[in-house]
Amino acid sequence: MYVFFMKSIITALAVGVVLSAAAVEPSEQVRQLASNYYAYPYTTSPAPAQTPAPKGYKPFHIEHYGRHGSRWHIGTGMYRNPIKLLEPAERNNKLTPRGKEVLAQLRDIEKDSRGRDGELTPLGAAQHRGIARRMYANFPEVFADGSHVDARSTVVVRCILSMDNELQELLAANPKLNITSDASRADMYYMNFTDTDTVAANAAKLAKQQLADFHASNKPGYGFVNKLVSDPQFAADSIKADALFYYLTKLSANAQSHYGMPAFYDLFNQEDLDKEWLNDNASWFVRMGNSKLTDNLAAFSQRRLLHNMIASADTAVTSAKPGANLRFGHEVCVLPLVVLMELDSYGDEINDLSEVAAKWKNYEIFPMASNVQMIFFRPEGSTNPEDVLVKVLLNEREVKLPVATANAPYYKWTDLRNYYLKKLERIPD
Repeated sequence: MYVFFMKSIITALAVGVVLSAAAVEPSEQVRQLASNYYAYPYTTSPAPAQTPAPKGYKPFHIEHYGRHGSRWHIGTGMYRNPIKLLEPAERNNKLTPRGKEVLAQLRDIEKDSRGRDGELTPLGAAQHRGIARRMYANFPEVFADGSHVDARSTVVVRCILSMDNELQELLAANPKLNITSDASRADMYYMNFTDTDTVAANAAKLAKQQLADFHASNKPGYGFVNKLVSDPQFAADSIKADALFYYLTKLSANAQSHYGMPAFYDLFNQEDLDKEWLNDNASWFVRMGNSKLTDNLAAFSQRRLLHNMIASADTAVTSAKPGANLRFGHEVCVLPLVVLMELDSYGDEINDLSEVAAKWKNYEIFPMASNVQMIFFRPEGSTNPEDVLVKVLLNEREVKLPVATANAPYYKWTDLRNYYLKKLERIPD
């Protein structure tokens, strides 16, 4: 088996798009350009601090939806195809020394990937255990003796294992919790309602041409091939540079989902990686962001999930008992859910794709193990919904909500509930 060298993840930094012709170092900024392959930033670094609740208010309930943790790539072709793309140069003795090294590394990685298609990695498990530890430490009243924690997962194994790791950590913190869990196709209509949703799919098609034009204007260069293949003419004739660029950048992006897997960033310059991210960010925005280009409909793919969270919260706020409803799924749900809920500025309308990167950065929303936590607070002894306050965490960071408050990040639950229900009337479902 390939021996990975242990690495630690650096504290997250704010990212701007920096252009450079020099070879790239795998900094935190570069890791963030991995979009949905960006590893959860608080696995080894401190998570954001929490603002104390108003005087007399205690947390009593959590509504949650989280993405699975770091995983292997989905599809064996992600590991096999770059090898096939470089083998013609190997057969014709056209590989540079670095090309030979890269090909050997690719073969080692491919060997390790066999049978692991899309599976949770050890780092992915650690991400969820850390999230659970901090959830318990931040809101211990929710997890008091006898509290009911109900967890649901999509039927995908990496999501089930992510759920299991969080539940095991919560149970270790308090063995007296009443925990139930399930992973059933019966829940998929709201837990992973994406591929079958014609509303969001048709909305994304409306901006197809604009997205194609945007991609064409930000096409990365493929000079990296000269670091791998010694004969430029052979490379031009026999190496599919665009495909090789795709596979090597995606493998590099997902290397951070493993402890020490090698990446290939030394092959690329910053400008090409920036262009690749600009295109990827715009693609995710068209599919799931808020824009007149898509009739402001794309994020409504998660209308069923938001309805479910509201209905579950309605039950909780009339009960005297604390508890939590935890859901484990995918980034294709987290991202549009955040837009639909209008967390911070992620739900803002953007109608020019050239403006998206300055206002909407996908890696801030849906890294591996990304999560939305709605934390409910009330005065002790009250079961009156009018007394309930709520704050929302995106990846454990307090966010602004789309209703008025004089006490941010705390908002009146009935105000937020009514706002969302009114919004959801647009598509009865």
